[in-house]
Amino acid sequence: MTMKKSNVLNVLWDYFLMTVGSVIFCMAWTSFVIPNGLASGGLTGLCTIIQYGLGIPIGISYPVVNILLLILGFLSLGKSFGFKTIYVILLTSLLFEVLPKFPQLEVMMDEKLLVALVGASLESVGIGLVLLRGGSTGGTDIIAMMINKYWPVSPGKVYLYTDVFIISCLLFVPEKGLVDMIYAFVMMLGFSFGVDYVLLGNKSSVQILAFSAKYKEIADYIINELDRGVTALQSVGWYSQKESKVLLIIARKQQMNEVVNEIKKIDRRAFISVSTAMSVFGEGFEEVKSGLKKVNDKNVEVNNE
Repeated sequence: MTMKKSNVLNVLWDYFLMTVGSVIFCMAWTSFVIPNGLASGGLTGLCTIIQYGLGIPIGISYPVVNILLLILGFLSLGKSFGFKTIYVILLTSLLFEVLPKFPQLEVMMDEKLLVALVGASLESVGIGLVLLRGGSTGGTDIIAMMINKYWPVSPGKVYLYTDVFIISCLLFVPEKGLVDMIYAFVMMLGFSFGVDYVLLGNKSSVQILAFSAKYKEIADYIINELDRGVTALQSVGWYSQKESKVLLIIARKQQMNEVVNEIKKIDRRAFISVSTAMSVFGEGFEEVKSGLKKVNDKNVEVNNE
């Protein structure tokens, strides 16, 4: 009984957050982007461009394209994704009809760049909330989730590539030109980085290589104090021909400064290289996504002392 109640609460929480995200997403368009005459990427942007160029209302093109993508979503991502996405699509379609009837919600700005940035921020937060709960606003969201399910490609990059194509279509729309494309690209880039931050911000990782004669002391500190694994790699200085150890450390991005500062405290002469790790799979990080088969077994982190 307790488990069933917990499952019901989890489902209700999912739909609550998806509702909040849908409202934020729609308000980004109806309160900022559309009233100020801007366009952007995504299915909503594509349908807006179609309306500008062909006069076909968004209310017609938006659901038609989404139906085709929903079929693919059902086949690839399962029924639960499809039901949640149908809910969000119906809700956003309703909101796109209702919100414009309240002109007091429209925010007119002379500075188009600010409009693009505000619109991108709100849109990334809205769609990010929906995606975090396993739903989608349809359109390129479905494409992003299908690709991200099977391959370690960030959703932001999927949006980036599809949006470049969509925004380029503005060149074929009367009364729209290069300036409109520039603002659309600004909004697109802002959204791309924003949605990655919402979805992956707390999961971003870095790879740290530490070259130090005091590698044992550094490794002990990281394992015991930071609770992170350390791999000691055998190395040879080519000039000196001296053997030593290079420490390989994978940590969350928010731990980077702490790790680097502590290494410098232990050994001021330590040489440190830090690089962004796009994907980290294994215990303490993410599960493996490989091709069409999802691997659920936990990987075991190897610590070499």
